[in-house]
Amino acid sequence: MNDQELIEQLLQKSEPAFKWLVESYSKTVFNIILNILQNSDEAEDATQEVFIKIYENISGFRKESALSTWIHRLAVNKALDKLRRKKTRQQLQKIIPWWMPSEKINDTAVFYHPGIIAENKETAARLFKAIDSLPAKQKLVFTLIKIQGMKYEEVSKITGIQVKALESLIGRAKQNLQQKLKNI
Repeated sequence: MNDQELIEQLLQKSEPAFKWLVESYSKTVFNIILNILQNSDEAEDATQEVFIKIYENISGFRKESALSTWIHRLAVNKALDKLRRKKTRQQLQKIIPWWMPSEKINDTAVFYHPGIIAENKETAARLFKAIDSLPAKQKLVFTLIKIQGMKYEEVSKITGIQVKALESLIGRAKQNLQQKLKNI
């Protein structure tokens, strides 16, 4: 099924088309979100939210880019939104801990990516911790290009950042990661 046929069927709220969309894109959407959030449970929730948003807002797709680019942009935006909310909640927890007593801030939690084989888990955990400590734009761009394997042009369309700027962000991210991993 090509993008145009899929969009037409989604506009008609076709369940088989939506099922096909979810089956085709769920793994990629989940991995994008997982690599940004570094939490499997939150990534699963966010992935479901992305597909709900697609279902409800397919009429808002303007066909200015490929459908996959739009879906990836929704995934990135959902992950970044979740990160912002998490940081806000953590700041509130520090300021007024009695307001959210059941929530605990766990900065020492180690993220073990489910796609990494057992003998590489510790190394991968250190790498993901270092990636998580990068400035926001560097983390996002590094995750999409180096971990997800997206092309610079696609990431440019998703993020709105020019290719040359992406190359610069990747270079700075690599330098920062080398420095951080040297100290670990």
